Amino acid sequence: MSLQKKKISIFGFFILTLITLSLKTYFAYYVDFSLGVKGLVQNLILLMNPYSLIALVLSVFLFFKGKKAFWFMFVGGFLLTFLLYANVVYFRFFSDFLTFSTLNQTGNVESMGGAVSASFKWYDFVYFIDTIVYLFILVFKSKWLSTRAFSKKFVPVVMAVSVALFFLNLAFAETDRPELLTRTFDHKYLVKYLGPYNFTIYDGVKTIQNNQEKALASEDDLTKVLNYTKQKQTQPNPEYYGVAKKKNIIKIHLESFQTFLINKKVNGKEVTPFLNKLSSGNDEFRYYPNFFHQTGQGKTSDAEFTMDNSLYGLPQGSAYSLKGSNTYQSLPAILDQKEGYNSNVMHGDYKTFWNRDQIYKHFGIDKFYDATYYDMSPNNIENLGLKDMPFFKASADYQSKMKQPFYSHLITLTNHYPFTLSSEDADIEKPNTGDSTVDGYVQTANYLDRSLEQYINELKEKGLYKNSVIIIYGDHYGISENHNKAMEKLLGEDITPAKFMDLNRTGLWMKIPGKPGGVDHTYGGQVDVMPTLLHLVGIDSKNYLMMGTDLLSKDHSQLVPFRNGDFITPKYKYVNGKAYDNKTNQPLTKEPADLQKNKQQVEKDLEMSDNVLNGDLFRFYKNPDFKKINPSKYQYKTGPKGSEQK
Repeated sequence: MSLQKKKISIFGFFILTLITLSLKTYFAYYVDFSLGVKGLVQNLILLMNPYSLIALVLSVFLFFKGKKAFWFMFVGGFLLTFLLYANVVYFRFFSDFLTFSTLNQTGNVESMGGAVSASFKWYDFVYFIDTIVYLFILVFKSKWLSTRAFSKKFVPVVMAVSVALFFLNLAFAETDRPELLTRTFDHKYLVKYLGPYNFTIYDGVKTIQNNQEKALASEDDLTKVLNYTKQKQTQPNPEYYGVAKKKNIIKIHLESFQTFLINKKVNGKEVTPFLNKLSSGNDEFRYYPNFFHQTGQGKTSDAEFTMDNSLYGLPQGSAYSLKGSNTYQSLPAILDQKEGYNSNVMHGDYKTFWNRDQIYKHFGIDKFYDATYYDMSPNNIENLGLKDMPFFKASADYQSKMKQPFYSHLITLTNHYPFTLSSEDADIEKPNTGDSTVDGYVQTANYLDRSLEQYINELKEKGLYKNSVIIIYGDHYGISENHNKAMEKLLGEDITPAKFMDLNRTGLWMKIPGKPGGVDHTYGGQVDVMPTLLHLVGIDSKNYLMMGTDLLSKDHSQLVPFRNGDFITPKYKYVNGKAYDNKTNQPLTKEPADLQKNKQQVEKDLEMSDNVLNGDLFRFYKNPDFKKINPSKYQYKTGPKGSEQK
């Protein structure tokens, strides 16, 4: 009996697994996840939240007997470890957490091999030390394990304690973040207050609910959204309405570009000299320095989606992947039906990435110039795909042969995480922040700037520049909160939550034929581009469902919502439940008079947009100004430069 007592019981193994899983969860909290934890209460909640679900899952295996119980316990612990580590790697890259929705995007991982591998760290073995030790004991030291079964009558007690611990955790969370489960738009809040394991369960429930929404949606739901968006519509500016009629529209998507680089010097050299020129007010481009990205988990695809549909991306996952078969009334299709535009997208990656080859058909895009239309030889490749300079050069050649007017959307790639560039392509020295991501970002952004200048010159040489509306914009942030320390070195100031919102300025540059350039300090976001372009080419927008408003309209709303429910106005910003002055970035001592009204509008905007997507509400819309798209008529053939991606 004394020897038996010295052995590890199944309940002892349960406790050991519970403790080690919780310890590495804490390790992830404080080393890999940027959760914005502040104060004693939030730290106590963080200490509490891993236990409930881990204990509940592992307690199921207390019903089993003998060695089988240990093996089941081990497998359960390993699966939870795998879930934690998958979230760690995903967070390092996307600054977000895995959801069931993002599992539909796993096809992207193969194309992002370099970026994903850069997310692995030398200390990652910490997450698997206990797994290795437990496996060693199970295989080689099974004599250390007691075969005595755990009393089954106590298993429900363990489960009940686990459930009680969850509700205690939730009660503490609700005191610090009221209505956490019903009003939050940010996954970081949920993980901070509930832990990654409970977040996964919550996400699963939400995913089921979202799938049911489409089945339950009706024309009445569409009517509610239409009534809401009609109240938001603004009158076009008569000075600009129709001035770009029959002009080409060229939209240039600057990957991961943030405007803190404008007029920034590193080692005495301008990082973006060409964009600096376009931003000066002395060029033909109208520059919007207070233009923000509004993307969510879908990042680049969200930016594309919002710019072409004046809707927000989903609160989780990518609309491109999850709503690729929905009905849409997109900008390319409207331009075709109303003004006879041919439309195309140009991108130096393969067409299946982000499900583009499917959703573009529902947007009514006529042609997709993917990687098979470009020279993808090794010397032209960097990181995720085709380098920007050869991409722009080949794209300009294709455009010079297009029937006009055309709508062309070019998506760059080189300025993408993990921001690598060969020494031959680099034209500026890296800063020395000690962070390879931030240091590399300066070099790839400089390369992007030089590539853009080359392309604009190509358009001039080919006679396309003068007759085109040219839109340039950054799609989303390139430097996440994980790199705040390095950014503080680069910028020479503290990166507070308020300052980080400022860094989400991605810029908009717009050349309108026949109109002067300048600097326009109007606040706006990606959702506002579609109504602006419609009015520029003389298309009445009154019958189109859009969340944004015309940037050139005197009635344009300067309230800019973000996907997580935060927002910014010309006077103040609302971040993480607090209002800050825009000039000082200090917390406001007095609540702005319109704060609650703006909060409600932002929540309503996001809710209405989500309803459109989740319910596929455009399928009910009999728009007198729009003929529904038949996606089967669009086929994107392989280009002349190569076959499909191997």
